[in-house]
Amino acid sequence: MPWIIRNGGEAFAAYGTDQSNGTKVFALAGKIQKGGLVEVPMGLTLKDVIYKIGGGIKNDRTFKAVQMGGPSGGCIPAELIDTPVSYEHINKTGAIVGSGGMIVMDEDTCMVDMARYFLDFTRKESCGKCNYCRLGTRRMLEILERITNGEGRDGDIELLEELALKVRDGAMCGLGQTAPNPVLTTLRYFRNEYEDHIYHHKCTAKSCKALISYRITDKCVGCTLCARNCPVDAISGTVKKQHTIDPDKCIKCGKCAENCRFDAIEIR
Repeated sequence: MPWIIRNGGEAFAAYGTDQSNGTKVFALAGKIQKGGLVEVPMGLTLKDVIYKIGGGIKNDRTFKAVQMGGPSGGCIPAELIDTPVSYEHINKTGAIVGSGGMIVMDEDTCMVDMARYFLDFTRKESCGKCNYCRLGTRRMLEILERITNGEGRDGDIELLEELALKVRDGAMCGLGQTAPNPVLTTLRYFRNEYEDHIYHHKCTAKSCKALISYRITDKCVGCTLCARNCPVDAISGTVKKQHTIDPDKCIKCGKCAENCRFDAIEIR
């Protein structure tokens, strides 16, 4: 504000694009090296914001998507990383600038579970006044919960799309109208992940617990570190011998993989 007062509105409007003037504050979070609040001129690309300002992805992982616009925003995939950060360009992707949320995701993020997470938030925030938002968000969330729990059914994708469009077009306020954005954008750009969950009972990102399993490979040297850190005693074996995991006891907490020093835990 002091800069604008000293230099005037025209100087501020010189930043940005023809339709999106000035600067915008974004909250960089997620799998980013340097998170926090950043003020950037409108029109800067997502790539510049994430890599030049945010320092890139944590632990040298692969950039997968960025969620923009808060819980009712949308997910923009890696292939659109050169998109300028402006109202008109972000809207074209199906996301929104919104309040300036920018959550960066890497390849370990499940996009179906991400949609479930954000929809759970907007469902709780619904005032309940209109049927589309009150019931539509609840039904969509139930479908997403089933899919991430490995109980997806044929026709779930089409039903999700139908519900999302009806909630978007029929809700009375901005919350309901934008609540389906996480679902619509993940279906648009990551439909294969929904299909993997439903038809192949597989989570591509190896994130949904109901759809993954842990196995100890022949890299195991029998150090017993995994067994000592397992909270449910699901790992057995003797010293200096390959250990095994009891799938009936395993709660898929990941402690064995976290503590293994020999990369002997395989997640499938």
